[in-house]
Amino acid sequence: MSPSGRPAGHGSASARAALAGNPSDGYGGAVLAVTVGELRAEAIAAPAATSSVDPPSELVSATVARLGRDVLADRPPSAVRWTTSIPRAMGLGGSSAIVIATIRAVCDLHGLSMPRDALATLALAVETEELGIAAGPQDRFAQAYGGLTFMDFSASGRYEPLDPALLPPLVVVWRADTGAESGHVHSDLRERYTRGDAAVVDALAQAATAAHDARAALLAGDHDRFCVCVDATFDARQRMMSLDPRHVEMVSVARAAGAAANYTGSGGAIIAVCRDEAHRTAVAGLLGSAVCGVAMMQGAAAVPPNPVA
Repeated sequence: MSPSGRPAGHGSASARAALAGNPSDGYGGAVLAVTVGELRAEAIAAPAATSSVDPPSELVSATVARLGRDVLADRPPSAVRWTTSIPRAMGLGGSSAIVIATIRAVCDLHGLSMPRDALATLALAVETEELGIAAGPQDRFAQAYGGLTFMDFSASGRYEPLDPALLPPLVVVWRADTGAESGHVHSDLRERYTRGDAAVVDALAQAATAAHDARAALLAGDHDRFCVCVDATFDARQRMMSLDPRHVEMVSVARAAGAAANYTGSGGAIIAVCRDEAHRTAVAGLLGSAVCGVAMMQGAAAVPPNPVA
């Protein structure tokens, strides 16, 4: 309860790990992604005389301001408190998770319902329009839907929730000493794509194809083919970008241990796809000796139970 006696609003969102297709989402491509329930952002919104954010955050303040203009009309202000266990600048959707958790909390406070597509679109607008951050849509849609989601961003696009039980064992690892804001990566890629750089155009098309093929492989129960698609996505990224050798080393270690591996996003984290639980434990042990964080995924996170549909 808030000090005024009115129930506070609660919202959360999990980290996001792309499995195949990234970063084609910003170019009409497709991505298969999963939320990481072990890593989450959470927010609490309570009625207040004036709006406030604790701890101070440009991201949360921009979210509250955008909600005030687009959604809340003349509703009273709120005080938002937030926290996150998602390592920042690691390519795990940490910023978008904070935005979505805040939107969910404020909507919960006011008893409002927001469709998932609208939630994702609003979250993207906060970062791109309010803060001028170069970002693609997949983080927000993956986190708005929760769990395992196939996202087609072509003109005939669709967002398709899939059963996380289709996935083989996964492990996410990251190096906190190699983080980088994704905006720079996206800005450079956009400029090269716009001028028709063949390496970028071809690699993005290959990544999108890998996402479609990964979806089909999971539905067919073909984990070997799924692993090929995960690896193909990383290979496409490597052909069009100059990558941090420390990130490439993580992928190489995972592959040498028999796992498929890909960047989770555009920062310092990767996701490794393993054969079974014993294999996952072994891969995590090898990678854990060289990185600062490991998340042994016990299943994809569902959408938090609050009024956001």
